[in-house]
Amino acid sequence: MPEKMTYKPKRYELCKILHKTGAIKFGVFKLTSGKISPYYIDLRIIPSFPDAFQEVCVFYRTLIQEKVGAENFERVAGIPVAGIPFASLVAYQFRKPFLYIRKEEKLHGRRKRIEGILAPGDKILLVDDLVTSGLSLKSAAEALRAEGGVVSDAVVLLDREEGGRENLAKANIRLHSLVRVSEAVNVLYDIGALDEMQRDTILKQIKRK
Repeated sequence: MPEKMTYKPKRYELCKILHKTGAIKFGVFKLTSGKISPYYIDLRIIPSFPDAFQEVCVFYRTLIQEKVGAENFERVAGIPVAGIPFASLVAYQFRKPFLYIRKEEKLHGRRKRIEGILAPGDKILLVDDLVTSGLSLKSAAEALRAEGGVVSDAVVLLDREEGGRENLAKANIRLHSLVRVSEAVNVLYDIGALDEMQRDTILKQIKRK
């Protein structure tokens, strides 16, 4: 079990991982929420770097222990597709059953949207890579609740600060993030990973939420 870590070192280390893996891209990107963004953070590539992936999974575990508590959830649900590899490792670390929510109901077989075993009354922790508007997490929570699941908390590595936290709060879901993008860009700027124009581009996007 890892030693308890303070938030500042975790944030700093995550920012270094974003830089080393090339996870931040600049251009014109359409996000899952439908929004157009001048930058993109691709956390899907982290599992391709085993050392970084292992470190990030420790971040998730520590954040969950400190902010949610292992006793406050019974199952872990991953949000497709980026959240699934992280959620599956979280479930393994906590020895909790894992499931995931399809974006759409299957049109064959059992025609299920939720993959995994879920019983009415089960307390479920949502795990994703990041949050923008919160719509994917909210949709997953609605699907789980429709099957009798109890959803109160969601955990992500990064909050893009574009309304997700507020939208989830309206759905009675507490969002726990390791770092907010405004914090991340300032760290990345300080270590020379972003120039002033790139930093300002991201900060302006936050202000336009």
